[in-house]
Amino acid sequence: MDPNRIIQALKGTIDPRLRVAAENELNQSYKIINFAPTLLQIIVSEQVEFPVRQAAAIYLKNMVSQYWQDREPSPREVVFPFNIHENDRQQIRDHIVEGIIRCPESIRAQLTMCLRAVIKHDFPGRWTAVVDKIGMYLQSQSSGSWYGSLLALYQLVKTYEYRKADEREPLLAAMQIFLPRIQQLISQLLADSTIFSVLIQKQILKIFHALVQYSLPLQLINNSVMTQWMEILRAVMDRDVPAETLEVDEDDRPELAWWKCKKWALSIITRMFERYGSPGNVTKEYQEFAAFFLKTYAVGIQQVLLKVVDQHRQKQYVTPRVLQQCINYLNQGVSHSLTWKQMKPHMQTICQEVVFPLMCYKEEDEKLWQEDPYEYIRMKFNLYDDHALPAAAAQSLLCRAARTRKEVLPQMMEFCHQTLTDPSADPRRKDGALHCIGTLAELLLKKRVYREQMELMLQNYVCPLLNSPLGYLRARSCWVLHCFSPLRFHDDLVLRNAVELVKQDLIDDKEMPVKVEAAIAMQALVSNQEQAKLYIRPYIGLVMQELLHVVKETENDDLTNVIQKMICEYNQEVATIAVEMTQNLAEIFTRVLQSEEYEENEDKTVMALGILSTIDTILTVMEDHKEITQQLEGICLQVIGLVLQKPIIEFYEEILSLAFGLTCQTISPQMWQLLGVLYQVFQHDCFDYFTDMMPLLHNYVTVDTDMLLSNPKHLEVIYSMCRKVLTIDAGEDAECHAAKLLEVIILQCRGRGIDQCIPLFVEAVLERLMRDVKSNELRTMCLQVAIAALYYNPALLIHTLDNMHFQHNPQPITAHFINQWMNDTEFFLGLHDRKMCIIGLSVLMELPRRPPVLEGVAAQIVPSILLLFLGLKHLYSSRLVHKPNLVAGAGSQDEDQNEEIPSDEDENTHAMQQQSCAPPGPGSEDDDDEDESWDDEGFEGTPLEEYSTPLDYDNGEDEYRFFTSALLRVQNTDACWYQSLTAALSDDQKKQLQEIYSISQQRRSAAAKGQC
Repeated sequence: MDPNRIIQALKGTIDPRLRVAAENELNQSYKIINFAPTLLQIIVSEQVEFPVRQAAAIYLKNMVSQYWQDREPSPREVVFPFNIHENDRQQIRDHIVEGIIRCPESIRAQLTMCLRAVIKHDFPGRWTAVVDKIGMYLQSQSSGSWYGSLLALYQLVKTYEYRKADEREPLLAAMQIFLPRIQQLISQLLADSTIFSVLIQKQILKIFHALVQYSLPLQLINNSVMTQWMEILRAVMDRDVPAETLEVDEDDRPELAWWKCKKWALSIITRMFERYGSPGNVTKEYQEFAAFFLKTYAVGIQQVLLKVVDQHRQKQYVTPRVLQQCINYLNQGVSHSLTWKQMKPHMQTICQEVVFPLMCYKEEDEKLWQEDPYEYIRMKFNLYDDHALPAAAAQSLLCRAARTRKEVLPQMMEFCHQTLTDPSADPRRKDGALHCIGTLAELLLKKRVYREQMELMLQNYVCPLLNSPLGYLRARSCWVLHCFSPLRFHDDLVLRNAVELVKQDLIDDKEMPVKVEAAIAMQALVSNQEQAKLYIRPYIGLVMQELLHVVKETENDDLTNVIQKMICEYNQEVATIAVEMTQNLAEIFTRVLQSEEYEENEDKTVMALGILSTIDTILTVMEDHKEITQQLEGICLQVIGLVLQKPIIEFYEEILSLAFGLTCQTISPQMWQLLGVLYQVFQHDCFDYFTDMMPLLHNYVTVDTDMLLSNPKHLEVIYSMCRKVLTIDAGEDAECHAAKLLEVIILQCRGRGIDQCIPLFVEAVLERLMRDVKSNELRTMCLQVAIAALYYNPALLIHTLDNMHFQHNPQPITAHFINQWMNDTEFFLGLHDRKMCIIGLSVLMELPRRPPVLEGVAAQIVPSILLLFLGLKHLYSSRLVHKPNLVAGAGSQDEDQNEEIPSDEDENTHAMQQQSCAPPGPGSEDDDDEDESWDDEGFEGTPLEEYSTPLDYDNGEDEYRFFTSALLRVQNTDACWYQSLTAALSDDQKKQLQEIYSISQQRRSAAAKGQC
């Protein structure tokens, strides 16, 4: 392969004028043997221009990711798909580690991705030599090869990072060699703070983190090895960062290698403590290690981290991520008596001088509020934003410490109270005090001594700040009201004043962050306080209008949830503005979809989903307002059209839900047109969404059956979808839904002249039944379609079966169907499926021309029916007995709930002691059910039972009466056949049969009375 030719083509890809021709040249060459190794030669050659080397690295990465793995042709393909030739693969395997070592960083990144793909597919099977290769460079005395070889080792470890413990053997065998070497190397380099040394240390820490963060290999890392590593981690955390790093801009400091080292060391430490070192919170295999970790390392490490936290307290720079992880470690330490004893003397200082300042409004908050209030809102609602991390960690520490250690809550509440009552206090500190109190709201509401003071606190310190000239205090006060919205108010005036001020902040405030917090607070108050709901009712139109305005301006997804909840609270009042609201929401949706940053910004997708969900809520609430639903239909169809036109597959579930909402009562001509559009969409790419289409398709069948049958195209479209799902491998869940829909059509159209469809429906499901079926659900669902057809027209089904033949199955299909049915009667679960099976077997008993196969299974038919009735009896009784207990566990604000633990106890030990002292709750004894063979699975039936049929209506077929009438007719007309059916019944079965006759008679009498 001529390297110069490839170099010229790669050079051409960089020039817009030559790009098309250059790409064509490469596309014609990449399958030629030796092309990929030549790319690697170009990448590592220092004689080649750097942009060309970069282009070659990207091309090689794409080739390896696409063509390295052996691929077989799919069933319809004749030609084998292209794979990189094994000779070329071997050359790449031989030289890629050297390439990573020799290349500069930007190229190295592409090569490490190549290496990851190669390791994933070839290690250990085809490439055990990678271990020797990395080991050779790692053991080298030449430090220049260390960093690149560590990058290569990192790819090996990352490949196995999330594998189960028993799948990690190849990695652990390799790490037996590498772990001592990297431990020796980092120990040797710790005293060297040059950038080269620290980068190597960082990479070693990343390797160790990937090795242990998901599963700790105790066979590789015993207590002695762990002690060496914990000393290394402690040293990394304890050493100072070079003073010259302070000259770097503060926003860029977290990216410096010295801080990255601390970040990775802390990631390992906190992971060790949380996942493996916290007795009472670990799985069985780590119990011994957890006790050792807590006793040996936890206090010593915590001492170093307290020092880091104190550096932050003294205004020395610590990166947000490092501070967050230090606080997370302390959070874990609060639960254990050993670490708590060391932490306890410092806890008040930590809460007041570390946690509290983190929870105060800061200078950078003010700057962002003034410069970009919309970004401020986004940042405050994004818990994963780097700037929010330490504050979120501080909140968690405060909550756990206050909940579990008795000294913390009173000290913190006294401190916050002093701050709020100090007239000279900095307003930002008042914000911090309110932030702390709101964070502790759930705990405070559980304790009578605080709960009784909260109303006064809201009245004196929160409500007045809703009128503060400072926007951030108005926003914070709204947030605190939101936190305390479940409080039981004793003075209606206090509540009314709070609601009035929140409404004012929502409608009249000029600051958008205040409006957002006011909106959330208002919804929380309305949902939790009946009086608040009454106060807002006269203003609901104005409130909803403002909520829509705020959503439009901020595109904040939390507010779409607020609107949905408000719609549900005020469903009657919303009726007058439902159309206008939906129109506004549709406009916002269109704007979000058409914005330039939509493709790149995940928040936009979340926002758009929230809008669709809100429109869906309006449709649901307006379901009984026919004239409003008709007006909403046009708006919703525009939204549906927009999604289908683009198309945006991730919104298909939501638009199908909208279409379902528009077809629950009646189906307009426009909605019937949508069925054709959906069929086209389904044809292209939508097998995955058939289950989401199912509720809508069920509506098309059941809501307007006359229209369905008036145009043969409608039924043809639905059948074609079901047929395609059952024919092509769409997954058994989708296939179950397709079979269910066919059953629904048969039962819905019984007596409506769809005889010509029955053979097609039955053939589709029985053909699927002939192929491999893994689940009982799919097998019974396919059988159920044929059973429904038997109920629809027995003679037609038997004729269809007798004339049906499948390849690879010499047995007559009639016999196969009946035998399969008899074998599977126990797998018919739920109410509908059992009922359908009983009715089907009753019809089978009465067939005037019995297929020969029936003689062989005659003795099974009635016992199978009795078993099904037993299941039905259990199901009917369980639905009466198992009603939700609305009283138990509701909790009362009058109960003082105490979760504090003594200082010399661990959280889990205390919890176990409390549990052992607690009185047994309902169901705590071994409740012996009279029939343990029935599990809860039958209580609510199968998921597919939500798709109702005429059989399930109150006036539907009564299975007790249907069966007993059939059996009596057989007894009266064919004594010999009756004898075959019942001769083998045991005494218990005969007794059960008599019970069924009695129930049938009772139901017949009740039905007769109902008709009088």
